[in-house]
Amino acid sequence: MKSNLIKSLTLFGCLAMTLSSCEKSDLSAGDSLLSDGWKVQSSAKISSSGEEISSSQVKTDEWYDAIVPSTVMGTLIRNGIYTDVLEGMNYENIDKSLFDTTWWYRTEFELPRLAKGQHASLMFDGVSYAANIWLNGKQIAARDSVYGTFRRHRLDITEVAQEKNILAVEVFRAQPGEPNIGFVDWNPRPADESMGIFREVRILMNNEVSMENSVVHSKVNTETLDEAWLTVETQLTNESDQTVTGQLTGTLEGKTFCIPVSLAAKESKRVKVTSEEADLLHLKNPRIWWCHNMGNPEMYSMDLAFEIDGKTSDKETVDFGVREIKDYFTEEGYRGFLLNGKKVLVRSAGWTDDIFLRDTPATNEIQVQYVRDMNLNSIRFENIWGTSQSVYDLCDRYGLLVLVGWSCHWEWDNYLGSPCDEFGGIKSEADMDLIARSLNDQVLWLRNHPSIIAWFVGSDMIPRPELEKRYQAYLSQTDDRPYIGAAKELTSEVTGATGMKMAGPYDYVAPGYWYSEEAPGGAFGFNTETGIGAQLPVIESLRRMIPSDKLWPAGKEWDYHCTVSDAAMNSLEVLKESITARYGEAKDLNDFLLKADWLNYEGTRTMFEAFRVNIPRATGIVQWMLNSAWPSLYWQLYDHYLIPTAAYYSVKKSNTPQQLIYHYGRNVVYAVNEGAETVRMRGMMSLYGLDGKISAQQATDLEVAPYTVVKAFDVPVVKDNAFYICN
Repeated sequence: MKSNLIKSLTLFGCLAMTLSSCEKSDLSAGDSLLSDGWKVQSSAKISSSGEEISSSQVKTDEWYDAIVPSTVMGTLIRNGIYTDVLEGMNYENIDKSLFDTTWWYRTEFELPRLAKGQHASLMFDGVSYAANIWLNGKQIAARDSVYGTFRRHRLDITEVAQEKNILAVEVFRAQPGEPNIGFVDWNPRPADESMGIFREVRILMNNEVSMENSVVHSKVNTETLDEAWLTVETQLTNESDQTVTGQLTGTLEGKTFCIPVSLAAKESKRVKVTSEEADLLHLKNPRIWWCHNMGNPEMYSMDLAFEIDGKTSDKETVDFGVREIKDYFTEEGYRGFLLNGKKVLVRSAGWTDDIFLRDTPATNEIQVQYVRDMNLNSIRFENIWGTSQSVYDLCDRYGLLVLVGWSCHWEWDNYLGSPCDEFGGIKSEADMDLIARSLNDQVLWLRNHPSIIAWFVGSDMIPRPELEKRYQAYLSQTDDRPYIGAAKELTSEVTGATGMKMAGPYDYVAPGYWYSEEAPGGAFGFNTETGIGAQLPVIESLRRMIPSDKLWPAGKEWDYHCTVSDAAMNSLEVLKESITARYGEAKDLNDFLLKADWLNYEGTRTMFEAFRVNIPRATGIVQWMLNSAWPSLYWQLYDHYLIPTAAYYSVKKSNTPQQLIYHYGRNVVYAVNEGAETVRMRGMMSLYGLDGKISAQQATDLEVAPYTVVKAFDVPVVKDNAFYICN
C-alpha cells in the first residue's frame, strides 16, 4: 500500500506544505446523530408493512417514546411499563414472549436538498441482532445483510433521501446459536436478548469522495521520549461515475500537509501518509500519553479533509494519543506490557454494561472516575462493551489502560445456545466469516483510542485455527496492538502461547492464599479473572433490591441476586461459612453486613497488594468484577446503583502509587513505587499489643525507583496476638 501511495505522489507532484495551498470550505451538510424523537412498537400491534410504516400513513400516537441507542426492554422500562423488574425475584415474572415477534423503531428527520454530486448515508454502529430497514417507503436493507451484533453498516441513501424523511427499522431478536452480546453467568440473560438499535445511528454527508476509518498511528523513541513518528491513514471512496483528482489534507496544531490523490470511478483506496512524506508527522518533544500513575494522558487532535478544486468533499477529526504499546514475556512465560518502553503492572477490574444497555455518557463518567479514584490503571472489557465510544473516550482522558475483546458467551453450549467444542461455538464458514468481519469492524471503530492496549479474541478458549487466520489477515492490515488468543493459559497452533492465566479464585480465600507459591491464582503472571466472590452492597442498596420482610435471615431472595452459574457462586453459602470461621456467626443483619465488609475489605486489599509486591514476576491482575449489570451481591467494587462497596476502599488503599506492603509469605514489609519518578520515603512500623500500647517501633529511609520493590522491614515474630501498623 505504501508503494501505491508513492506512485501516486510521483504522478501528481511534490507534497505541498503551506497553508495557502490547502484552503478549506465547509460541507453544506455535516454529519449528524439520530438520537432523539424515536418511537418503538411491537409488530404484534401493527398490521402495516415496512413501506407504510416508513411513510406518513402510519400514526404513532400509541407507540412508545424512545431514544437511540436503546434496547426494546430498556425502552419499555423508560416508558414505565416495568417499574420494579430488578427488585426481589420479580425478574422471573417478565413475559419474554413479548420479544418472540419483531419490534419497530421509527423516526423522522430532515436533510437539506442534495446538490449535484452530493451523497448521503446512514451509519448504524450496532443492531441486535438483525434488521430490515426502510426509508421513505423503500426498503434500503434486509436482514440477510444487516445482521450480527458487532457488524457496522453504512447504507447509501442518496437516491431515496428527501428533505423530510421517515426511517423505519424492524429489529429481530438473536436466536439460540447466534453470537450475540454476552453476560454469561454474571446475571440473568436480558429478557429481550438485547434486541434493539443498541449503538448510535448517524447521517453522513459528503460530495464525490467519502472518507472513513481515519486513524493516526504513533511510534515513540522509547529511549529518549523526545521524538515520535505518526502515520495517518484513511479510506477514500469515489462515489461518482468518473475519475476524481483531489488532495488529502491534514492539519495538526497549526501545521498542514497536502497530498494529491486520484481515484477512478467507484474506486476505494486506503491512503497512508508517513513522516517521510510529511515533516509535521515527525514530532519533536511530543506530549506523550501515559496511564495516570506514570504520567499525563496527553491527547492530540488532527483535522483531515479531502478536497476537490478547493471544495471539501468529506472531512473527519481524529482524536489520538502519542504512545507506543508493546508486550513481552517473562522467564515463566507470562505476558507483560511496555508503555512507551516502560514496564507497567496492569491493575484492572472487569466491566459490564447495564443489563438492558442503559448506560449513558453521564453514568460512564461516574464509573470511569471511580476506577481512577481507586488508583486502578486499567479496565478489562470482556466483551466489546459500550453503546457508543463514550467509555473509551473517558479512558483516554483519565489515563486508563483498556483490555478489550470477545467474551466467553460464544464458547459454552448453554450460553450460546448451540453445541460448542474445544474451540467454542464459532464453527461454520458463515459464522467464522461473520465474526472475523465483526472484529475488523470493531477494530476500525476503536483503534484511535490510545487507552486500548490489546485485543482479546478469546476468553476461556482459543478460537478455531481457521478463524484465527482470518483475524490475523484483518489485523495485519489495520492495527499493531498485541493480539491475545485467550484470557486463559493456552497455546494456539497459529499464534502461540497466550501468556495469560485464568486461575481464579472466584470465591473467598484467606489473605495468605495470594502469597502461596502453590496457589494457582497467586501473585505471579497475568491473572485475567480473580476475586473473593460476594461483595455486598450497603444496607440502603440492599433495601432497594430485597423485600423488607426478606432482609434477614439471608435466604433465597438474596441468593437470587448472586450469579446464575449452575455450578457454584449461586448462593451466599461460602460467604456465610467464611464469616463464621473467621469472625464468628452473625447475630443479626447489621452484624452480618459488618463482618461481610471486613471480609471483603481484607480479602480484596491483600489480593492487589500481593500482585504489586511481586513485580516484576507479577505482570497483571483483573479483579472479577468491577461493576454489576443488575442489582447483585457478587463481584463488584461498587453496586448497580453506583454506590461503593467495602472493596472500593480497600482497592483504593492497596493501589496507592507509593506504599508499604506486608508480605504474608515472607513476614517482611516492602516499599513499592509505581509512580513515574524515583521517590525517597521514610517508613515506620509500630507494634501494638491488644491493650493498644506500642511495644516496639522501627523506622527507615528508603529510595525506590519506578516499578521497583525494596525491602523495608523484617517483621519480628511475637508470641501473643498483636497489630503492626506501617506508614
